Amino acid sequence: MISSVLIALAGAFCMALGSALQERDAVRAPGRSVAPAGFLVHLARRPRWLMGTAGAGAGVVLHLIALSGAPLTIIQPIGVSGLVFAIVLSALFNRRRVRPNEIVAGAAVMAGLTGLLLLFPHAAQTPQMSSGTGLALTGAIAVLGGAAYAAAHWMPPGPRVLLLATVGGAALGTTSALARVVGANAAADWTAVLTWLTPLCVAIALLGGLFQQNAYRTGHFAAAYATLLVVDPVVGAGIGALMLGEGLPATPLDQALAAGAALLAIGGTVVLALARNRNPEAGGSGGAAAAPHATEPDPASSGTRQTTTSGESR
Repeated sequence: MISSVLIALAGAFCMALGSALQERDAVRAPGRSVAPAGFLVHLARRPRWLMGTAGAGAGVVLHLIALSGAPLTIIQPIGVSGLVFAIVLSALFNRRRVRPNEIVAGAAVMAGLTGLLLLFPHAAQTPQMSSGTGLALTGAIAVLGGAAYAAAHWMPPGPRVLLLATVGGAALGTTSALARVVGANAAADWTAVLTWLTPLCVAIALLGGLFQQNAYRTGHFAAAYATLLVVDPVVGAGIGALMLGEGLPATPLDQALAAGAALLAIGGTVVLALARNRNPEAGGSGGAAAAPHATEPDPASSGTRQTTTSGESR
């Protein structure tokens, strides 16, 4: 049990570190404040971003290993601790102190998300989903993503990070639900991977990755990471409950507690988004009329104290 807990902590740290490394290249990539799909191709050529991807992947593997040796009710909450690692790493990379309100907000997100993870039932039956249902589900997420992508160009960084990370989390939560269906059925019959659900899963994962990296691009890394941590499992659990027969919290008390946990997590996420802790290398507030931002000087090579175009000082 102890070894599984330590492995889960290592996995949470690896996921936070990998995401923090990805954010370093996402904010420095050329282009407008909300980048198109080619943005992912650019990032895939950056060694540090690839290292971050490998680190996040290693975190996922360690989390799965931990789940094999300890109950879900113990390991899942430990995985949420990655948010604290993310807040500390973000402050370290940007050479600033961690503010008390960030720790309090991060703790609120962790407590809320832990409550949600524990209150939703965890069914063991093999889930089923038709290709038509999967297509409708991914189509709905794609339409939502298109609308959010258009709107994000007109939004300042604080609200924009919440929008982009929410859509990214919804896409990744949908990916998790589709992957659960494919994986559970493939365990009994490997030909299950040859259905249309598999390419749909890949497509919606790429969409989620695009929105995830654009959320990091705003410079509000802690808020982006917190939003993804909350929305991804909530959407996955929602699809499981509504479409895969996995159920919702059964009693009125559990439902009320789940609603309270969700509000707590959302409140903490909003506080992180509003905090003046933005990466100084991120672009400006970026409305549609804004010109593509130029690469800012390296803070380490400048003797001056730089200020972002949104008026937030480093």
